[in-house]
Amino acid sequence: MKISTFLLGILLLGLSCKDKELPNISMEEDVRILASDSLKGRETGSEGAQMAAEYLEGRIKALGLKPITSEGDFDQEFSFKPRRDPHSEIEFGSVSDSSLNAQNVLGLIDNGGKRTVILGAHFDHLGLGGEGSLYRGEPAIHNGADDNASGVAVLLKLAKMLKEWPEARDNYLIIFFSGEEMGLLGSNYFAKNPELNLEEVPYMINLDMVGRLRDEKTLSVSGTGTTPVWSQLLNSLNPGFELVLSESGVGPSDHTSFYLQDIPVLHFFTGQHEDYHKPSDDAELLNYEGMDLIATYILDLAKAMEKQEEVAFRTTKNESEEVPRFKVALGVIPDYLFSGEGMRIDGVSEDKPAQKAGLKKGDVVIQMGDSTVVDMMSYMRALSVFESGDETTVVVERDGEKVSARIVF
Repeated sequence: MKISTFLLGILLLGLSCKDKELPNISMEEDVRILASDSLKGRETGSEGAQMAAEYLEGRIKALGLKPITSEGDFDQEFSFKPRRDPHSEIEFGSVSDSSLNAQNVLGLIDNGGKRTVILGAHFDHLGLGGEGSLYRGEPAIHNGADDNASGVAVLLKLAKMLKEWPEARDNYLIIFFSGEEMGLLGSNYFAKNPELNLEEVPYMINLDMVGRLRDEKTLSVSGTGTTPVWSQLLNSLNPGFELVLSESGVGPSDHTSFYLQDIPVLHFFTGQHEDYHKPSDDAELLNYEGMDLIATYILDLAKAMEKQEEVAFRTTKNESEEVPRFKVALGVIPDYLFSGEGMRIDGVSEDKPAQKAGLKKGDVVIQMGDSTVVDMMSYMRALSVFESGDETTVVVERDGEKVSARIVF
């Protein structure tokens, strides 16, 4: 897509604003604009990210959302110095003295309520690749349709539905975060500079990579242990998803920033895939019907949560602290939504041990060396004992049969 597509989106938005009804821009239109080549991958601090922010500001204005910042703006600017040492912390600073400037985009649905629910999704991506990319070719635009134009589009759909719900009592703060790909920068900055009293926030919902719902309708929801009501409501309101629930409030996305402020959280996710962090993550590959189902599910959840007078926060086990350290990699993308026994492979990287050994997408690893693999954690424990140069045997289930492969790390 060329720049004309982006301008067409703005034009459509402007025309919609003249109508009395809220603009009826589809999720697919939002994704195609945000994931167009014109935005060059929406890298944090780039011109493309700024264009995306301007588009989102126009969208939430058209939906009738209100500014919440003390300056009456729809964006919250922040600046930071990129890490020189990967183990160091990001340094935030004033907009004038930092090498990179970015902004969150946020708007309020003000129902005059005592509570304000936060609904968020990050809108940045990897630009032309670089650190974080799994693509091994020349620099190329990483459009990030699933990661995370999908979450942004679902959030815009949710904002419209919540705005049109006349019985709503809670307020809803819609936030589009920047800097997620660089380390949850935007959500971290907002959580520490919140523009509202966080004690009045009953919960936060995060949408990150929700555009690839599969035929079996498997939907991952993390953070279910952060308040006692989550699991019961998620199951009772389930319209037919194959739910994979995880209690931990800590994970590699923006909900973590709010969990660390003692706010109950949920993170919705439809799983990784072979196009993750690659230039091939494009708009035509998304399941828009699935995204609509997720939006409606979260709306029903929000309606049910309005009946909960108290939303008690609970700490959860930090599963990331239990993850073993690795000296080698098998070179596969695990299927994090797989609920069977073993570790199912969702993708195989080129020129890595798994590919050289003949492992394929869909294989289920059930043994590695002397270790039986029954789930993701046991797979990681088995992998952690190997060093570069080691050899071992991996046993996988493939089409109902057991297949052995020799792995050289």
